[in-house]
Amino acid sequence: MSEMSDKSLRFVVQKHSSSGNVHWDFMLEYGNNLQTYRLDIDPSLIAAEPVKAEKIFDHRLEYLTYEGPISGGRGTVRISDRGTFTIVRQDPRRIELSLAGRVLKGRFLLEHTADNQWRLGGA
Repeated sequence: MSEMSDKSLRFVVQKHSSSGNVHWDFMLEYGNNLQTYRLDIDPSLIAAEPVKAEKIFDHRLEYLTYEGPISGGRGTVRISDRGTFTIVRQDPRRIELSLAGRVLKGRFLLEHTADNQWRLGGA
């Protein structure tokens, strides 16, 4: 994300299960893609304590509503939260978001820590 937004964009959090492993993909709409961050804990716990958010490859917009198997036998995804967001403030190392989801509500901060590593927590 490189520009401020006054309009609401969409986000989704998908629980990704594969071979006994579970993580959550936090996806933010940006242009024709979803910028995606991998979370190792349930997003409902984020407000209490910031969590590691690994920036991974962008996903297609279809993942805003998709639930089911992932090609190549890479597991299944289920939507655990979705809603809209606005960018409150942004610089290259920090993105403050206002989220309006079923689970994630209010202000959150994505902070860059190193390489593809970020931290997501309540602002």
